[in-house]
Amino acid sequence: MKLDAATVLSEFDAQVRRSLLPDGSGAVGERAGPVVRWMPSGGEGWSGVVWSDLDSGTADAVIADQVRFFAGRGEEFEWKLYSYDQPPDLGERLLAAGFVADDTEALMVADAGQIAGSAGADGALPDGVRRVRVTDEAGLDAVTEVHEGAFGAADPKLRSELSRQLRDSPDTLAVVVAMAGDEPVSTARVSFGAGTDFAGLWGGGTLPQWRGRGIYRALVGYRARLAVARGYRYLQVDALPESRSILERLGFACLAETTPYLWSPG
Repeated sequence: MKLDAATVLSEFDAQVRRSLLPDGSGAVGERAGPVVRWMPSGGEGWSGVVWSDLDSGTADAVIADQVRFFAGRGEEFEWKLYSYDQPPDLGERLLAAGFVADDTEALMVADAGQIAGSAGADGALPDGVRRVRVTDEAGLDAVTEVHEGAFGAADPKLRSELSRQLRDSPDTLAVVVAMAGDEPVSTARVSFGAGTDFAGLWGGGTLPQWRGRGIYRALVGYRARLAVARGYRYLQVDALPESRSILERLGFACLAETTPYLWSPG
C-alpha cells in the first residue's frame, strides 16, 4: 500500500511533533508560544525544540527566547528542524544564533503491517546469530559496545537514558541485540509513545564487519511485528544515508529531511 505522503505527514506533525503526552523517557514537553519543547524532568536527558510555527517576522525573536531559556537552565539543546518548517531560511537563522548543524537525516515512514508481513523483513538472521531482548545491565553493556563500534563514537547519555526508561517505563520501549556467540554485533530499539499511530525505530546499527548479511533488515522486521501487536499503524525512522537505501527497499517512503541544530552554553 502506497502512503498518502501529505496525509501521513500531517498526522505525524499532530501526533508526534506537537504531542505533549509522556513518551516514557522521563522528559517533559510543554508548549511555549509558537514552539513545543522537551526537557528532562530531573537529572540528565535530552532537551530540544521539536516543533515550531514561525515566519520571517517572528523567527529570530523566538530563537533568542529559546536560547535564553535553555541557557538559564545551563543545558545544551537541539532544535530539530524539518525541511518543510518555516520560514525557509530557518536553518540559516539558527546558525546565525550560534547553533551548529549536525548530519541531515531522512524522515522515513512505512505502513507497519506491510513491513511486518514483508518477505524482505521476515526476521531471518544469519546462521549462528540470535536475537536477545535487553532487560538488564549486561544487555545495556552490549548495546553501548555495538553503538560505539557501529557509529564510531560513544554516546555518554545513551546508557543512562535507556536504563532509566527500561526501569521506569518498560512498556514504552523495546531494545534488542543480535549476538554472534558471545559477541554483540547489532542493536536496535523501538519506542511506543502514547496517543500516536507512530512507533519510532531508533539506534539501528551493525558492526562494520557484520554488515551486508541481513541483520539490520531482520531487526526492522522484528520491531515492526512488535509495533503491529500493539496496534501501531506506522513505523517512523530518522535515517542516515546508509540506512535509507535499505529502508526504501523494504517499503519505507521519505516524507521529509530533518537536521538537528545544536546549541551549547558558552
